[in-house]
Order: sequence, then structure tokens, then C-alpha cells
Amino acid sequence: MSLPVTTAAPCMHWPCSSSARRWQRNFIPRQALRPERVWLILLALTLAGCTPWRDKDGAPATTPPPSADSGTCHDEPRSRSGNPPFYEVFGERYHVLPSNRGYVDRGVASWYGTKFHGKATATGEAYDMHAMTAAHKTLPLPACVEVVNLSNGRRIIVRVNDRGPFVDNRIIDLSYAAAHKLDMVRDGTALVEVRSLNGSATPDSTAAATGDAPARAMYVQAGAFSDRANADRQAEWLNQFELGTVQIRTVKRGDDTPVYRVWVGPVPDVERFDATVAKLDELGIRDAHLAVDP
Repeated sequence: MSLPVTTAAPCMHWPCSSSARRWQRNFIPRQALRPERVWLILLALTLAGCTPWRDKDGAPATTPPPSADSGTCHDEPRSRSGNPPFYEVFGERYHVLPSNRGYVDRGVASWYGTKFHGKATATGEAYDMHAMTAAHKTLPLPACVEVVNLSNGRRIIVRVNDRGPFVDNRIIDLSYAAAHKLDMVRDGTALVEVRSLNGSATPDSTAAATGDAPARAMYVQAGAFSDRANADRQAEWLNQFELGTVQIRTVKRGDDTPVYRVWVGPVPDVERFDATVAKLDELGIRDAHLAVDP
């Protein structure tokens, strides 16, 4: 099946590129990936050069009224569409998880709005930018997750019914309504924690957000070691690159053995997080990720 593509947040500023693949990665709308349209897209990209994509995404003309509801969700059977064992987008292969039990991730959230309102999601439902929904690359669809904006502690629950975002360093694409609840519409992105709320629950169970969480300091984890000497060596090596403060945090495993984590930061926002991850990638550290104070 051909899965729809979710673009990144409308408020993000994408660099111009002469590469058609780069333009495809950031700007091709969901309905444009049919095979018969590919040659037209490539021709348009060749002619476009560095002209911005005209049909940009955005927020609706009116802001939704304030509401105390931060989202509710309930367990559902897997949808008939949107759940292949794996799929490929722009040369990247994504494996759909067999279950969302115990899923937790931290990283960058983006959002999508008017451009896709009313268009089909991966489950076949129409996208409603006013509903509390989201897109994710690998969670089984549909799924219930809690999303916490780590910068301000705002917490919501969304129903994942779509695939995306297919952009580096982005872990979830939120509906406009969900982004508005997290106070991230203006910035376009936010550092978040995503946590599954179902998988072990009964089919008719429900979950509801229970208020905001305290804001937490955020860092980039560059490595984790069972040997303190190895952690010290990596920290000493990283200090020469002016990435910011490099520190070692010690945590205990379930069997009470220590793990020494090398953290860089703090990183106060998405821009600093992206820059730090990009620099670590240049240094050969490919698995850097967001970490937070306990």
C-alpha cells in the first residue's frame, strides 16, 4: 500500500536545496506521491530551484476557544490499513511495532494543519486538525499516547492515526489542536516526551490527561557505558569541541549495577538540540538522543 506522508511543522524554516530528494523529503504533499505524478513532481522540483513551496501548511484563521479538556483515548483494534510489517519512504525502511506496550521516547514534535485538513490519514480516516490526533512512524495504528511538552510541562493525550513525520530528528507530528494545547503552534516544534497509554489495558479502558507536569532540564545523551573510565574518556574528548557543558550522570540498572551516561547541555530549545545532535553526528556519534533530569 502507499502510505501518506506527513510534512514537518509549518513554522519551521527549511533551507533551500538543489537536491530533488531534499525537496521531496520536506515539501511533497500527501496526495502527490502517486506513481503517475512522480515525473511531474521531479520536473517541477528541477524548475523550482530554491523557490519556496507555495502551498504551505498553517493554522486555521481562528484560534480554537480555550478548553480544559486535554484529550481522551481508548483502546481499539488495529486498523485494516496503515499497519504493514514495514514500509519505505524516501529510501528509509520503517518497521511497525508489534505492540505499543511500554513505548517511551523523547525528541522533537512538529505539527500539521490546514494543508491536510480533510485528507486521508494512514488509517483511511479524514484528518481533522481540530481533533486530538497525531502521526507516528512506527506505533501500531490506532494508538493512545501521552505527550508532554518538556519546556513548559503541558500534558495531553492524543490518538495516533497517521504515519510521519518523515523528517530527521522528529518523533511525532501533532494535529493543530494538540499543538495548540501544548503551546507550540508559534514555534512549530517542541521537545517532548511520548509515552504509550495502552497495550496492556482492556479494550474498553479509557485514559485522560491529569494536568501539567513540572518542566524539566533537557540534555543530549552522547553515550552510556558500564565502565566509568570509558565515560570519562568520551567526556574528555567531547570537551574539546565546545558543545557546552559535558557531564557524567550515574544511574542504576534493575540489578543495581551502575550505568554512566555522558550528557551535553542543557539544551533549552529545539534549535540548540538539533545543533548539538548534528555536531555529534559529524563526530561519528549517531545515536545521540534527548535526555531529561529525573
